[in-house]
Amino acid sequence: MRIVVPAGGIGGARFLRGLRAALGTGTAATEEQTTDHSITVIGNTGDDITLFGLRICPDLDTVMYTLGGGINEEQGWGRTDEGFTVKEELLAYGMKPTWFGLGDRDTATHIVRTQMLAAGYPLSAVTEALCDRWRPGVRLLPMTDDQVETHVVVNGDEGRRAIHFQEWWIKHRAALPAEQIVGVGAEKAEPAPGVLDAIAEADAVILPPSNPVVSVGSILGVPGIREAMVDRTVVGVSPIIGGAPVRGMADACLTAIGVETGAGPVAEHLGADLLDGWLVDEADAGTEVEGVEVRSRPLYMSDPAATEAIARAAVDLAVELAERRGERG
Repeated sequence: MRIVVPAGGIGGARFLRGLRAALGTGTAATEEQTTDHSITVIGNTGDDITLFGLRICPDLDTVMYTLGGGINEEQGWGRTDEGFTVKEELLAYGMKPTWFGLGDRDTATHIVRTQMLAAGYPLSAVTEALCDRWRPGVRLLPMTDDQVETHVVVNGDEGRRAIHFQEWWIKHRAALPAEQIVGVGAEKAEPAPGVLDAIAEADAVILPPSNPVVSVGSILGVPGIREAMVDRTVVGVSPIIGGAPVRGMADACLTAIGVETGAGPVAEHLGADLLDGWLVDEADAGTEVEGVEVRSRPLYMSDPAATEAIARAAVDLAVELAERRGERG
């Protein structure tokens, strides 16, 4: 199978590791493939930000490090065996912002990326070059080579203003009431080279349990990507279990766009025109979404085996629904 996964964040990266195991595709160490299956990841770049003169792509890096064996497993983000000398020195100089901590090992990635971008290479080429080191066993594409940043309109003690998503998420822990979430630059962005071709050639698109608003939603917000996926078999894995996010603060993001935090409402928000199938946890058994095949099973990615089983269930449902689609066609 050829599978496309629009992904961002820790949940998406860990799901991808399970999907890679389920399909028997290349490992981080060797990229030797034991099957003919392939995975193309469309990475969210809406979280990207420039700080201290460096272009930082958190979601691309989390996928790359997780699949490449360099992630801090306890945190789910950043590098393993990380040091923070650079952060401490910046603080000593009084450099701001102080809420974003650059790790020493991670900083090297940002330096390479920033230098390549300054030399004229597009983000897709830069990402490919970085992956040459990490060998993630998937093809990792940014959603766009254009600059798109997610900003949040908040209303607090300083009045109504727009701040970068990273500031809202990290500094304020999504506690500032959000009135609107905006993908600045998204309306004029174009899908990165290879993105639409990968979707057109895919046997299935699987939406992982990533944040439905600022991860998957940002990717779908790039003109042409959602439209291309509508013609594919699309199966999603709910990031909401029992009315709460599996991790993170996706509920704050959903509230900002007026969507109830629930497995059913999230699927309805994504739309029956896009989704063919939707996996929910057993806690949400009985969820119904008009026009979407809903199945329930355990969805906690508690260990590698459980994660692989979730990914396999998503693939199996996609195969089943694709066959049905073929029969109707």
